[in-house]
Amino acid sequence: MADYQILNPYSGALIEEFDYSTREDVERAIALLVEGRRRQEATPAFERSNTLLRLAQLLLERKEQLAALITEETGKTISDSRVEIDRAYNTAIASAMEARAINGEALDSDAYPPQRDNIGVVLWKPLGTILCITPFNFPINIALHKIGPAYAAGNTILFKPGPQNKRSAELLVELCYIAGMDNSVLQLLIPDIEATSHAVAHPQVQAINFTGGTAAANAIAARAGYKKLLFELGGNDPLIVMPDGDLNAAVNAAINQRFATAGQRCTAAKRLFVHCDVFAAFSERLVSATERLKVGDPSEDDTFVGPLIHSEAADGVERRIHAAVSAGARVLCGNKRQGNILWPTVLAHVPDNVELVAQETFGPVIPLRAFETIDEVVALVNNSPFGLQAGVFTQNLTLAKQLYNRLDVGLLAVNDGPGFRAEHFPFGGVKESGVGREGVRYAIREMSYQKTLVF
Repeated sequence: MADYQILNPYSGALIEEFDYSTREDVERAIALLVEGRRRQEATPAFERSNTLLRLAQLLLERKEQLAALITEETGKTISDSRVEIDRAYNTAIASAMEARAINGEALDSDAYPPQRDNIGVVLWKPLGTILCITPFNFPINIALHKIGPAYAAGNTILFKPGPQNKRSAELLVELCYIAGMDNSVLQLLIPDIEATSHAVAHPQVQAINFTGGTAAANAIAARAGYKKLLFELGGNDPLIVMPDGDLNAAVNAAINQRFATAGQRCTAAKRLFVHCDVFAAFSERLVSATERLKVGDPSEDDTFVGPLIHSEAADGVERRIHAAVSAGARVLCGNKRQGNILWPTVLAHVPDNVELVAQETFGPVIPLRAFETIDEVVALVNNSPFGLQAGVFTQNLTLAKQLYNRLDVGLLAVNDGPGFRAEHFPFGGVKESGVGREGVRYAIREMSYQKTLVF
């Protein structure tokens, strides 16, 4: 029997089965990538930029094929999958532009005594070989957020996608080769845990760029040694609704940033704090809008909520919903399951200590929490091991600035939800939400080092 079976999350049909890459496969791939560093050194920045521009065009040309693969592999709705390819196109374009803009600085030594009449030239240089590990939920765009900047900086790349995404990852790598990346610069492998651990500890891997969960990140960090680590991990992201906020816009943000991708996003609006003055009005509008969403076959254009990635994921979210209800939460809508599909669920009066809100919950459920004061919200938001992103709906700029300064997060979106992301903005959090920053320009810096010439 094969090591892994890819199952359609909606139908349960077998898509493909395969064996994991071995430790020997890892050794061969890394040896080839070490050779590829010389190719990267000989490739000028403008050529790397042109390769990424060609890749961007290929992504558009293969948009429907890539989107269909994502939907079949992950259960993401086809409309969501198409949006992902549009974003991946932007990521490739941004990587191409930034490849031409990697520059350094010149320093005059006479800034401090004793004056020595020297000039220092500081440039950014590639680290070497980057191990890029990606999750299932955005298999193309998150991959591009790693491959694009790593390649633009002049590194070679060992790409490990989630096993569910084998076919979409293979097509992405094929497009990278067609665009002009050599196979000595980019290698795709899906190793088992032991072989992945070997790659993590390998002396010829200089950095690890990982998106995923904290348990896996802890294991990687324990094995990595003195490597550069760039981790984008989980979030328990709050959306705050104030009395002066646009309630309709806040409802739209909550639905789009929690129920899309069946809630399986690190930046999903996972905790909704609604001021008590507008709690009833907001809840009514949210429930009404939620009940109008189409749930079901992710391949249909108008489906908004499809299945979770597998039955174990659905089991876990369902268990947390039931535990919250048993602890006193009230179901306003949803709380229904069919196969791997959980109907979008809205709960009120959820206790602060239940798993549903105390931990990151990857699923289509919105827990509503009324509050009276900003101090109350800040304490609840910051009392979390995570600190990725947050959103607030308010017309009060002073309040927005106060929240920006007080919340332990990497980004605060005003009059938008915590799911905001632009491909060229810095992206990352604090505490257990990660180490370092993605976003193309910032990721290039993370996957480079500064080297100084003095003369």
